[in-house]
Amino acid sequence: MRVNRAWLGLVILMMPTLLVAMDMTALLLALPRLSADLGATNVQQLWISDSYGFMVAGLVITMGTLGDRIGRRRLLMIGGAAFAVLSVVAAFAVSPLILIVVRALLGVAGATLAPSTLALITNMFRDQRQCGQAISIWATCQFAGGALGPVFAGLLLQHFWWGSVFLVAVPAMVLLLLVGPVLLPEFRSDQSGRLDLGSVGLSLVAVLLMVYGIKQLTVGGVPVVPAVALVVGAVIGLLFVRRQLRLETPLLDLRLLRNRPFTAVLVALVFAGIVMAGTGLMVTQYLQGVLGFSPVASAVLFAPMGLASAVGTMAAPVLTRGMKQTTAIAGGLAGSSLGSLLLVGVHGANALPMVMLGIAVLALGTGPLFALGTGLVVGSVPPERAGSAASMSETGNYLGGSLGFALIGVVAAVVYGSRMDGTSDSLADAVAASQHLSAGQGAELLHTAREAFTTSLHVTGVVATVIFAGLTVLILALRPADPDHARRSPRLRRDSLVEP
Repeated sequence: MRVNRAWLGLVILMMPTLLVAMDMTALLLALPRLSADLGATNVQQLWISDSYGFMVAGLVITMGTLGDRIGRRRLLMIGGAAFAVLSVVAAFAVSPLILIVVRALLGVAGATLAPSTLALITNMFRDQRQCGQAISIWATCQFAGGALGPVFAGLLLQHFWWGSVFLVAVPAMVLLLLVGPVLLPEFRSDQSGRLDLGSVGLSLVAVLLMVYGIKQLTVGGVPVVPAVALVVGAVIGLLFVRRQLRLETPLLDLRLLRNRPFTAVLVALVFAGIVMAGTGLMVTQYLQGVLGFSPVASAVLFAPMGLASAVGTMAAPVLTRGMKQTTAIAGGLAGSSLGSLLLVGVHGANALPMVMLGIAVLALGTGPLFALGTGLVVGSVPPERAGSAASMSETGNYLGGSLGFALIGVVAAVVYGSRMDGTSDSLADAVAASQHLSAGQGAELLHTAREAFTTSLHVTGVVATVIFAGLTVLILALRPADPDHARRSPRLRRDSLVEP
């Protein structure tokens, strides 16, 4: 494939990468208006925001293996067509249940896009330096999409109804379907093995049961059912692990986890995703509900988080010219810990600058992890298994992002509820209730609710600080102790593990 054609193909691959990332964050600003129009309950709001990400996380491994088997470009085209159609259906949903189902199906389509784009890059760029540059650009698109999602959502919500947020994906996917077959190569592997449907079912059931348990524990009531769901989900997860270790061609090659840096990177990807998604959820609500900014203004103020991640990702290859990969990753995570700590000081007149500086520093520090970590994971297997390896990295990203909405949302809800003494379930609920009270009572309720939510943001900052500090220690502790051992490993490519 000629170089010019390869770079044009990369531009085409950037579109689904951007759109999948945008779909994860665009709904943050649309959720309040959407919930009001459809009459969504607090639990339904969580499922509307989370069902997409959890389906991506649950199926991305499956789709990576499927792409290796039936063709990566073919799977990308199928996913793109489904994504376009489902986006139109989501835009005109008439009930919370319909939107939850469509968002889940969008997650299935999104799971086909992520591993296919990254795996195709390894086919299009045979030169190692150019491939590294292409992967950095690809990773940057993920964070740029995360930043642009709320911006586009804010602009659209300023002039159109909430359904317009979903329609952004349609023209881009149509262009992908028209141009992709011309610019993108096809690749399928004869060594990918069969798709183990038993593993697919076990992984999905385990993830969904545990997600259900976490969500239901946050809304109070009888905890028996969600507790049982968590236990059953954990047991099924263990069965999935045992099955992968026995299969000759597993859906998820858990033997790779025997390599310490590989394991550290995957753990860090998951927990960094938890913090970034959860913090993003809290900050966007804080900007609108507490500081009173409009959706479009909130989107612009929130953009530095995604843009800083993109800058950190692009700068990562430069950093490794003068330091070890583990040093660059750990140093960035330490910086993210400091950025998270700034959120604890958000209050009063300095609230806005502290929020913006905090999320920017937090996101900037994650850049080396996402750029270098993705390269490590993809470079750990032969080219014919690139789709499966890419899906492992994407699973960490999306699972972490989806868990962030649930887990940090749980912590924030508990803190908020304890401060409100049961008078309101959420900040949005308090804002809506204040409109039906007298001026004095409404103002008092809003003041109390905003103070309670600010406390939730402070706790989120503390949690994020602890997580990033722990990841810094983890990366440093699990650095390669014996580079010669990494070179001798028969299952890992030597250039992916040896420090520069």
